[in-house]
Amino acid sequence: MLSNKYALLLATAVAPLLWGTTYLTTTLFLPPDRPLLAATLRALPAGVLLLLIVRTLPRGSWWWKSWVLGVLNIGAFFALLFVAAYRLPGGTAAIIGGIQPLVIALLASRFLHERMTPRVFAAGLAGVLGVSLIVLQSRAALDSLGLLAAAGGTLSMAVGLVLAKKWGQPASPLATTAWQLLAGGLTLLVLLLVCEGLPSEPFTAGNFWGYAYLSVLGTAVAYVLWFRGIAQLPATRIGFLALLSPVAAILLGWAVAGEVLTAVQLVGVVVVLASVAAGALLKAKGVTPTRVRAEPSRT
Repeated sequence: MLSNKYALLLATAVAPLLWGTTYLTTTLFLPPDRPLLAATLRALPAGVLLLLIVRTLPRGSWWWKSWVLGVLNIGAFFALLFVAAYRLPGGTAAIIGGIQPLVIALLASRFLHERMTPRVFAAGLAGVLGVSLIVLQSRAALDSLGLLAAAGGTLSMAVGLVLAKKWGQPASPLATTAWQLLAGGLTLLVLLLVCEGLPSEPFTAGNFWGYAYLSVLGTAVAYVLWFRGIAQLPATRIGFLALLSPVAAILLGWAVAGEVLTAVQLVGVVVVLASVAAGALLKAKGVTPTRVRAEPSRT
């Protein structure tokens, strides 16, 4: 039913809304200058928690596929995301993701045979225009390394989404999410030990709750909803939902952190929301769910 498809879209949209809180949480609660620590503690505990729930391991090719997807969707994405979060203002960091729907649409047209229709292309350009209106009005200095990290994270997640759609899901979204979070989290742990080292100062209560929020709600819950949506919705439509993350980030920055939000930026927010509606909500019908393949072994 059409209503069920819209319900699935709305549930999937919760994921980027939760991700949009990452930047504010990082700024307010996490210790400074520890992006790899933040990324590791966001991914690894969430993966362990989900694996304890499902008690299901991958089988065959899904060992290496889970690692590839875990690096793209979690490991590389989280590391670059937190570098951007530490070096850019919250709204600006998330706004770079505005190019993601076009990148996903281009990749999906090539590898998933999803049509790049004029409306999809126009909606993607509108999303870029909307986020540009917000970025160009920002009064904060733009750090070049932070911008590169944000762009790299966007590309990593776009490739990961298309691959996840192409390969399908051999088990429930809960299980495949656990595998990817563990693979990405373990990769991040290695990078943490090599590049940053373990923290020398004890966590404050604010640090603890910040990490807990990002791991449980911002990661475990968000990614289960996200990968469930990937299994049943076209990749291009999912890509447009990701635009909700920068909108949430900049509105939270204005409401909580006191960042200035101009009239032009508000117009940008409206344009982004219109892009989401044109690219995702109005194309909710006629989607074909991805088949769940052979059940993997259990621990």
